[in-house]
Order: sequence, then C-alpha cells, then structure tokens
Amino acid sequence: MPKLAHFRAKHDSPLAAAADSTAAILHVDMDAFFVSVELLARPELKGFPVVVGGQRDQRGVVTSASYEARRFGVHSAMPLRTAAILAKYSPIVEMASIDEAYLDLAGTERLHGPSLSAANKLLREVTATTALPCSGGLGATRLVAKVASDQAKPRGLVWVPPGSEAAFLAPLVVRRIPGIGKVTEAALKTLGIETIAQLQALPRERLEESFGRWGTALYRKARGIDSYEFFVDAEAKSLSHNQTFGEDTNDAEKLHSTISYLCQKASKRLRDAGLHARTVTLTIRFADFTTITRSQTLAEPSDLDAVFLKTIRDLFSRSWDGRATLRLVGVALTSFSAGSGQLDLLDPGRREKLERLARTTDRLRDKFGFSKVQLGGSLANRGDRD
Repeated sequence: MPKLAHFRAKHDSPLAAAADSTAAILHVDMDAFFVSVELLARPELKGFPVVVGGQRDQRGVVTSASYEARRFGVHSAMPLRTAAILAKYSPIVEMASIDEAYLDLAGTERLHGPSLSAANKLLREVTATTALPCSGGLGATRLVAKVASDQAKPRGLVWVPPGSEAAFLAPLVVRRIPGIGKVTEAALKTLGIETIAQLQALPRERLEESFGRWGTALYRKARGIDSYEFFVDAEAKSLSHNQTFGEDTNDAEKLHSTISYLCQKASKRLRDAGLHARTVTLTIRFADFTTITRSQTLAEPSDLDAVFLKTIRDLFSRSWDGRATLRLVGVALTSFSAGSGQLDLLDPGRREKLERLARTTDRLRDKFGFSKVQLGGSLANRGDRD
C-alpha cells in the first residue's frame, strides 16, 4: 500500500475559482457495506429487509441497512482487499471512513486509460474480487465526487463532466451538500431555500449576511467548488480510544479501570508506530449527553503508559465529581514526535524500568492478545469493553 492521502484546505484559493478542468477525483463508497458482508455469509437473506447493529436489548445504532429495509424507514468496513485494489489505480488514496475512499486519478491515464474508464474498471474489480457491491462518483472536486457517488447508489457510477457541476447539483435538495445538516437546512428553509438551485440563486452577500463565513462556504458548495487538495501524509495526527457503557455509571472503580485500559491501548499503538506524544486529552460524556474534554501538555514527549496514566487520572479527578453518572469516557494522545529524548525529569533508573516494562508487555500482548496482559488498574469490570 502507498502512503495514504488526506485533504487540506488551500487558503489561497480564490473565491471565484472554477472547478479543476479535469474530472479526476473518484469517490468510492461500498453499498450497505455491513449488510453486504452479512449476505455473503447468509445468502438466504437476499431480497429481505436486513439490518446490522447491536443487540436489541443493548445500546447501539444501526450500522448498515439493506435497501429493502430502508423502504421501511431504517437508515444507517472497507476490507483490506478493497483498499489494495484502490492502490492499484492511484498512488494517492484517502480512506474517508471504513467504507469509503477518495482517489486522485490525475496522471494515471497511461496506465488505466481515461478517468471514467479507470473508475468503471475499478468498481467492477472491487465487486468481482470481494463480491461486495459498490458505487462511485467522478468529478473535478471532492464535493462533487461525493454527491455523485450518493446519486449512483446502488451499484452505479455517475460522472460529472467539468463545467457541469452547478447544473448537476441544482435539482437536488440542500441536504445533499456535504456539511449541511438539520440546523442549516432549517435556517435555509426560513429563507425559502429547499433546493440547491434556489441556493445558487442567492447572492453571496445575502448568504454572508445570514450565515457569516459559513455563507461564503455555502455559496461555493452550491456550485460544486471546494478548496481542498490532496497531500500525502502517512502519520496519524492523533490516537484515541473511547468506551460507551452499556448503562450509565458512576462506579468509580469501573471508571478508573476503563480509563486505564483505554490509555494503555493508545500507548501501545503509539509505541507500535515509533512515536512519542506530548498532549494527553480526556473526554467524558454525562448521562444527559453533555460532553467535555480536558487536555494537558507534558513537559517532554513520552511513549510510556505510566506517564500518560498519571496525567489522565489527574484530568479525570478534576473533571468528575464522583457522583455524576457517565455514558462515555475517552483518551487521546496527540502532538506527536518521532524518536526519543523523553522524560529527562524522571529518575534514569525508574525510566529504564518503565521502558523495560513497556517492551515486555508489548511482546506479551503481541503474542497472547492485548486484553490478556493488563496493568493492575485496568483489570476490574471488563464486561463493557470493546
């Protein structure tokens, strides 16, 4: 696999700039992915309403619903084999989520032919290789490619030729534009705006008057213009693990144990990547869904569980009163650096012991599984854990 690509904003992108002249950005989206995987194992369910999710008596959401189930109002992982196929068609792939990705097909014409032909071959190869259905959208911008793939479902490919972006978007409802949710949709409706064509008819100044800087973005989005470019960056910007409890809890032992477990998981991933982190972040969500985050930056970067655990426990003690029931806790590590140079503030002997402990536990976890080797603070109340 090549390095994965991400998108970043081009801050110098002029407002009036048209979409790129070549439609070479492909958005690939697996159709009802988890249901499709289930149907591979249980083909007798084909044609029936099928929903994949958690247990009926536990918390959870619909992960995926078949198109037959969606007719009843039920709405909602890209496998490694699929990701490998994508890499054959472009050196620049952005995994947008577990079941969708963007590819930049520009410059691949000599290998795979014109972008439309390459996109068609790619989608056919994914389905032929994995037996999973997928759809695609091909356009000059990331936004247009995303909307086009939504319009192509199921098992289709929609190409939006350069220069036709505004006309393609015009008949669609405003919610089809990525980034427009219920709140913005309601605000636009008060202005009499329900379709993208109506949004296109509004002057930029009117939108900016009503929505501020978001109004400028709406003006661009309605015309299929986005200000993002691919850039290649294999390093993650954060490592995080969250746990949603089956039932809201204020059990101190359970909460502290879970935080320890999540912190150890993040620390292990950090060491596996050969990275050190300097910022530790705690997330807690209360029973009423109020969510707070608290962060602390260390004096020196580290990759050791003990250092992160001490910090996360301090943050937790300052954020939780010991009585409120919690729905979720999470731990994140950020501000990465490569190499060592860590923890000069620690006694050298203690640092050596901690590093030796980390190496030993990592080897045991790799051999027997992560959950089989835990520090003492995370051994209790393991029933809720993912």
